[in-house]
Amino acid sequence: MTLSPGAWPWLCSAASHAPHNPTRRFPRRCTTGCRDRLRHRRNVVMEKMPYHPQLDSVRPTASPTVPAPAALNWRSGLPSLTGGLVSLRELRLSDAPTLFAALTGEEVSRFISPPPHSVEGFERFIAWTHRQREAGQYICFAVIPKGSDGAIGLFQLRSLEPAFGTAEWGFAIASEFWGTGMFLDGARLVLDFAFDVIGVHRMEARSTLRNSRGNGALRKLGAVQEGILRRSLLRNGEFLDQSLWTIVAEDRREAKGVWGARVVH
Repeated sequence: MTLSPGAWPWLCSAASHAPHNPTRRFPRRCTTGCRDRLRHRRNVVMEKMPYHPQLDSVRPTASPTVPAPAALNWRSGLPSLTGGLVSLRELRLSDAPTLFAALTGEEVSRFISPPPHSVEGFERFIAWTHRQREAGQYICFAVIPKGSDGAIGLFQLRSLEPAFGTAEWGFAIASEFWGTGMFLDGARLVLDFAFDVIGVHRMEARSTLRNSRGNGALRKLGAVQEGILRRSLLRNGEFLDQSLWTIVAEDRREAKGVWGARVVH
């Protein structure tokens, strides 16, 4: 089960954002808030994943402090989230070998940007996720099957504007666990955390039109297809169309009654 987000590690799409044109002006009707959001998105560090030395010298601007529904300081460390089939926890350096084995096969990686090419590359990626979490810009959970401690995949969540009001998410799970219900279990944990703890009001996801499994999974979660992003993902020398899927807080509250309670440790 894979999903290709717009522009972030390492599931980023290498050509999903048009180059910035410095001569382009904001539309006359664009509000101050709109301009601020556009400037913020333009300033996000993109396409340098999973790790690049420049990332240590280009720090994201600190997000404004916004009251969250739950008093949890996730920037200092992610909590463990427990579902019926999986638990989610922060990535550890020891996860690098299992993630390398789980996520580098063609079946998993064909709809996402190429993953790290070595265990050491995954270690650098994991270290990068910790720095970005501390900066309040990014979250990455390891997916752990019930009764195990080995990571079989991950969920990523990236801020698209200050204070995480709008976020983009993506995921990758080893193919042998597809169709087991583990993805849906983990995805609902992530949505609970995003909306209830961080205070996200809009979640976006991108999935290639060819990725029928990913599109179907998002639909099951209550996501709404808002449009088609034409030729927005470059993969193996070919530009692919992507669907833009969204879940907003109001939609999520309606679906929450069906999912039941989740546990945060």
